[in-house]
Amino acid sequence: MSGISFRSLTLMLLVALLVWSSNFEACMARRGRHWRQTRVAASSLSKKKGKTSHSGRSSNHHHSSGSKQKPKPQPKPPSQNQAPTPSHNKPPTPPHYKTPLPAPVPKPRDDDQDYSYNVLDFGAKGDGSSDDTKAFQAAWAAACKVEASKIIVPAGYQFLVGPISFSGPYCQPNILFQLDGTIVAPSDSKWGKGLFQWLEFTKLRGITIQGKGVVDGRGSSWWQDTPYSDPYDDELKLIIPINSTHPPMIPIRNELNGKFSGIKPTALRFYGSFNVTVTGITIQNSPQCHLKFDNCGGVLVHDMSVSSPGDSPNTDGIHLQNSKDVLIHSSTLACGDDCISIQTGCSNVYVHNVNCGPGHGISIGSLGKDNTKACVSNITVRDIVMHNTMNGVRVKTWQGGSGSVQGVLFSNIQVNEVQLPIVIDQFYCDKSTCRNQSSAVALSGITYERIRGTYTVKPVHFACSDSLPCVDVTLNGIELKPVQERYHMYDPFCWQTFGELRTPTLPPIPCLQIGKPPNNKVNSDHDACDL
Repeated sequence: MSGISFRSLTLMLLVALLVWSSNFEACMARRGRHWRQTRVAASSLSKKKGKTSHSGRSSNHHHSSGSKQKPKPQPKPPSQNQAPTPSHNKPPTPPHYKTPLPAPVPKPRDDDQDYSYNVLDFGAKGDGSSDDTKAFQAAWAAACKVEASKIIVPAGYQFLVGPISFSGPYCQPNILFQLDGTIVAPSDSKWGKGLFQWLEFTKLRGITIQGKGVVDGRGSSWWQDTPYSDPYDDELKLIIPINSTHPPMIPIRNELNGKFSGIKPTALRFYGSFNVTVTGITIQNSPQCHLKFDNCGGVLVHDMSVSSPGDSPNTDGIHLQNSKDVLIHSSTLACGDDCISIQTGCSNVYVHNVNCGPGHGISIGSLGKDNTKACVSNITVRDIVMHNTMNGVRVKTWQGGSGSVQGVLFSNIQVNEVQLPIVIDQFYCDKSTCRNQSSAVALSGITYERIRGTYTVKPVHFACSDSLPCVDVTLNGIELKPVQERYHMYDPFCWQTFGELRTPTLPPIPCLQIGKPPNNKVNSDHDACDL
């Protein structure tokens, strides 16, 4: 009986011990479930990655593999600020080049750490006869990708370049075009037909052209082939020479239509660009306008020159259209049309210290052609010297237009042998005849002060609209003396022009009507501009 009891007791103790051990393992398993899952996942991941070690951690975990074996290093993906490492032994390509270039790329200078691209390094010859257009295109393609890069057109070379567009909008900002050599245009039919510009910079931010170089449009062939139907400056109708039946200063013409089309290109044009600077260079002999800004903002032009014969047709010096915040100063402009032409959409334009002549003076307009709406405001032209120009300072509009010209100041203008120093013409027409229309671009707030010097035809010509007379026209310190030459001399002329004389004028201008016109419609909704 005692033996049975001892065996039973031993069996019971053994069962109890087994049960207790099972419960203890289950409890520890519950407590370490997450740890084991992490270990399993880490172990699995380490096998996939080649058993990389976890640096920077301290643990008592036992690895299944030998801890003394060094794992093989694996490549890591590049960070956002780290360029990928090339898989070959060649030097890495700079990150701003996505495609191979046709010529070696110069390295950035160590002194100022900028990126400079000399057109000679891209295959340009600079001998004046080889076509360097592709070399200029390649240099631009490289510079376009780098902020504050520089294109170098070196001195001592003459580069023949065809029509080309240095265009954005995906170019980096603040590109510098260092022009110290000479760029010449093709002189034959390689130009093509229907071209509006030769060298164009479009949709850029912070573009600067500077240097002592020359842009030569070789325009003489274009001028000789100008058809008779091309527009001419309408103010020729106001100039009647003595002993002659033809007006003077007729542009060079050729009775036969030549090989060039009627559309003549502008030499240097900027379109849709912001913070544009042109300084130091010379633009000469353009087929048409020399320097044009369309739809630009923040324009600076200074210490540059334009040079073309006074009888070259339609060769404006600087042409502004739909551009705002423009500063032009310290420049010499000699051409066959307006030294500076300010067209519709321009505001906040400041011109000072400019020498103009030969040419047709400085003009606002012509505006409102083909019944269009024109808006010009806040224009200042001062400290100007004009010599042997057809006009001095002028506002010209077409009949049938709408819109307004407001807030114009012409100040301290020295005129020497200028045919028509002061002009407002709201009957402008560059054809043989134009239809009379009642609507007009409204002119108001135009001030002329300290306009002095000599004239050869007429001192003042104010021809304003019957339906919308000119208002707030102010004259102050006008001193103009005649120089008898080959033209008939005329007295001042005014029509529908209202304003005030702040000082006596020389000669007297009694035709200006003092005060305001009756039933003036300058501020009507039809003519108002959003300024």
